[in-house]
Amino acid sequence: MDLGIIGGVVGGALGIAGGVVGTYFSIKNTAGPRERAFMVRTAIIGWLAISAFLLGVFLLPRPYSLLLWAPYVVALIWAIRWCNRRQQQIRAAERTSGSTVG
Repeated sequence: MDLGIIGGVVGGALGIAGGVVGTYFSIKNTAGPRERAFMVRTAIIGWLAISAFLLGVFLLPRPYSLLLWAPYVVALIWAIRWCNRRQQQIRAAERTSGSTVG
């Protein structure tokens, strides 16, 4: 087996494992039921969007697959910032309404 293939498989496996661990703790460390539901929805949408992006990168021919990176990076930065703000809003609303669990 080629060293590049081994590196790709091991790197991919480590990346997926890191994503799974990050997703688990993002959901586990929520403060209440609304925040948890938001994080579950966000995780599902995120996994689907990143999977679609990677599918496009691997399936499109070379010049077109490189064009996917610019909108991906912009969308990723926007989505992270939006999700963080929304999560803080939900956390603040749950804290003031007294519906915080655990």
